[in-house]
Amino acid sequence: MEQNYLQLNQITAYKKSFHLSNLIWEITSNWDSFAKYTIGQQFVRAIDSISANLAEGFGRYHKKDKIKF
Repeated sequence: MEQNYLQLNQITAYKKSFHLSNLIWEITSNWDSFAKYTIGQQFVRAIDSISANLAEGFGRYHKKDKIKF
């Protein structure tokens, strides 16, 4: 019996956050060095953590663990 499981790349919030992180990366890479290294790095890390946290929560084994995360 084949079971169809939901894949991470099928979740709309993950797809949007992934595309947002790519967009922010492109925008901040064009900034001058001072802005890039003061604000840009923090901004990129913060935006990247959205999709990373969604992926980590998706990978939880039990339903209660997923809900809690």
